[in-house]
Amino acid sequence: MGLFGQLVTLPLAPLRGAVWVAGQVAETAEREYYDPAPVKSALVRLEQDLVEGRITAEEFDRREDELLDRLDELEQYQRRLDARR
Repeated sequence: MGLFGQLVTLPLAPLRGAVWVAGQVAETAEREYYDPAPVKSALVRLEQDLVEGRITAEEFDRREDELLDRLDELEQYQRRLDARR
C-alpha cells in the first residue's frame, strides 16, 4: 500500500488496532484453553487426594475419567492442528 493508500485509510487505524488486539486476546485464550499442563497437574493433585484420603475411590474414578476425557480432547485438537501444518 502506497503513501496515498495509507493516508486514505488513516481514519481506520484505531479500528485495525482494536481488531488486532481482539485477535491477540482470542489467540492467547485459545492457547490457554488447549494447554494440557493444567489437566496433567489436576490429575497429579487428584491422585494425591486419593492417597491422602481426602476423596473416595469412587470420587477419584469419576473425576479421573473427566480429566482423562479432557486430556484426550486436547490431544485430538493438537493432532488436528499438526495435520493442518
